[in-house]
This record gives sequence, structure tokens and C-alpha cells, in this order.
Amino acid sequence: MLVEVLKSKIHRVKVTHADLNYIGSITIDRDLIEAANFLVGEKVQVVNINNGERLETYIIEGERGSGEVTLNGPAARKVQKGDIVIILSYAQMEVEEAKVFKPTMIFPNENTNRLK
Repeated sequence: MLVEVLKSKIHRVKVTHADLNYIGSITIDRDLIEAANFLVGEKVQVVNINNGERLETYIIEGERGSGEVTLNGPAARKVQKGDIVIILSYAQMEVEEAKVFKPTMIFPNENTNRLK
């Protein structure tokens, strides 16, 4: 049997832009993508601390070291620039593997979105 567990988490980053006129996705600084063990194109859940919205989208790569976290397309209606969000991804694995699996969690500076 497979279970779905937390794989990766970026805890509390500030939305730098919301671009409604884009094809969709979330743009994330390449440094944050790598530190959180995310993949470009990976499906993620975005939880907005400011308004309680939850949405799913996929990652596109932002400029390394920029601190960028941009919600694009329809997702831009769920956030505002300056909102604080949590970005999560999940993985399916066998129960025994899940019991010992340790997710990657990072806690950037939520004012700059840079790693501490």
C-alpha cells in the first residue's frame, strides 16, 4: 500500500509578485528550489497565511538569489504581493519507507526570502 507524505516544505516566504497575465504556476528563486529539494515542474500546494487560501500549481524556476516567489495566472487571484505563504510537496511511498522518511523543510527569512 502507498501513502502520501510530506516530501518538501518552504515555511513562510513572502509573495514578491502576483502576475495574473501569465500562463500559470509559481515562480520560485532557484536557491529556494534546491534547498527545499523541489523540482522544476513539480506539483506543489501553496497555503496563504494571510487569507487561508490553498491552491495547487507547479514550479517554474526563478532567478537564483532573487528571493522571488511569484504566483502566476489564476493563482494570482488567491494572493497579494506581501502575503506570507507556505509551499509544500508530497510523495507517495510504501508505508515502511514512510515511517523512516525525513522530509526536507527550510525556513527562509520571510522578509527577504533568502536562506538564513
